[in-house]
Amino acid sequence: MKKLYLLAIIVVIFLVLVFGVNKSASQNLPGADNTDPAISSFVGCLEEKQAVFYGAFWCPHCQDQKDLLEIKDDSDIYVECSTPDGNSQTSECAEIGIKSYPTWVFEGARFKSGTLSLSELAAETGCELTQE
Repeated sequence: MKKLYLLAIIVVIFLVLVFGVNKSASQNLPGADNTDPAISSFVGCLEEKQAVFYGAFWCPHCQDQKDLLEIKDDSDIYVECSTPDGNSQTSECAEIGIKSYPTWVFEGARFKSGTLSLSELAAETGCELTQE
């Protein structure tokens, strides 16, 4: 009886571990949509207001900004300024005068460098972050 009870406990623990690990792994799969709807809506507003984020793949502050806004490299709001080798700047970024990363350009050619908070982005654009 003790062996059966011990076996049942082991099976339950095993199942909890397997399903728990499987669930957390599936949340991080490529193509899984884990974005916050409020953030997605906010980013959509930034796009409508023609706010553009210029960055570089090797820039840790740019990654922080991408993480905050849950945006990917192929987002309409993000422009990659680094060449693939990381040693130079693209002509698009050089032509408009991007000097540091991240740099935001807002309507009216207003430049603002650094990682901006959601409230700073809201103040610059008039976009609202609604919590659902």
